[in-house]
Amino acid sequence: MSKVKVAILGSGNIGTDLMIKLGRSDILELTTVIGIDANSDGLRRAKELGYVAIDTGIDGFLEQPELADIVFDATSAKAHIRHAKALKAAGKKVIDMTPAAVGKLIVPPVNSKEHLDAANINLITCGGQATIPMVHAVNRVSPVAYAEIVATISSKSAGPGTRANIDEFTETTSRAIQEVGGAKKGKAIIILNPAEPPILMRDTVYTLVEEGTMKEEEIKASIADMEKTVQSYVPGYRLRTEPIIDGNQVTIFIEVEGAGDYLPKYSGNLDIMTAAGVKVAEEFAKNLITK
Repeated sequence: MSKVKVAILGSGNIGTDLMIKLGRSDILELTTVIGIDANSDGLRRAKELGYVAIDTGIDGFLEQPELADIVFDATSAKAHIRHAKALKAAGKKVIDMTPAAVGKLIVPPVNSKEHLDAANINLITCGGQATIPMVHAVNRVSPVAYAEIVATISSKSAGPGTRANIDEFTETTSRAIQEVGGAKKGKAIIILNPAEPPILMRDTVYTLVEEGTMKEEEIKASIADMEKTVQSYVPGYRLRTEPIIDGNQVTIFIEVEGAGDYLPKYSGNLDIMTAAGVKVAEEFAKNLITK
């Protein structure tokens, strides 16, 4: 099968972890890593691996746009606003790893196949990628009137980009809980835990299903099925306990351990984003090849 060329915009932690994961893809060919710091570890590794390393940012890539058909933006929400316009004008498909929410909101096991022709897709947030599959798992059985998620991550796995995007995290995740997860109302909370040794990413999902619609066994089966689906591309994703069902409330406890490709295993919050990005890009690539 022929491969689709891709580039990474952003040579920080997420961009570098993406670089390693993309190197294992059977359908995506990473050609280029783009940054603004010539001395960054990401650009140094890119050069060592034989990729084109651009240290003049997006402008440098736009001077040779033939290098890639799909671009991952692993910079920041504010930067993506400008990048989105420039990449759209260049005719590139964009996978936005920031919480900018310019494009279609995507969670791979929920709605990626509905937006294969979209020019720009957004992966929401790490908390969204971990919890929205479970909101959807409940909602496809019993209508969810309210869903609240609490994402707890190690302070050490929250770099400058994550910290700068805290407001966007809560806003974008809350919106996606409704638009993608299906809840009538959603709320998102993020907690940075300074514990030593660093904790794994842990998420709690609270859902209230509409009165009189509770189907306990079907909901439990749907949740278990969703866990396996997410594990197909994020092996370290798992339920910490059986779901707790009390009246019309369903509480789900999740843990995410990273693959340890570039980031520490406790950085499951970043790992689930890069794994989801590769998953969506591969679906995009298959769609492009078969056209």
